[in-house]
Amino acid sequence: MSVDKFYEIVKYPVITEKSVLMVEKLNKVTVIVDKKANKTLLRQIFKEKFNVPVKKVNMMNTPDGLKKAIITFYNRDDAIKVATALGIL
Repeated sequence: MSVDKFYEIVKYPVITEKSVLMVEKLNKVTVIVDKKANKTLLRQIFKEKFNVPVKKVNMMNTPDGLKKAIITFYNRDDAIKVATALGIL
C-alpha cells in the first residue's frame, strides 16, 4: 500500500493530553480516519506502513461527524514508534 493510500485513509492524528497519555500508558494511538475505513483495513495499513503488529482496533463516530479510530499495539515501543512518526510525541 502506498504512502498516499495511507494518508487517504488516515486523515490526521488526535493530539490531546489524553491521547498522549494513552500512547505512553496503554500502547494506543488515536487517529481520525476516512468514513469508509474499517478495522481490517486499518490493521493492514498500520502493519504495512510501520511494520508493527496491531493488537486491536476500536472505531467510533464523533458528534462532529468524524470517524475516530483507536489502534492498540502489543508493546509500548511500537506505539511510541507510530506516535512519533505521526507527530503525536
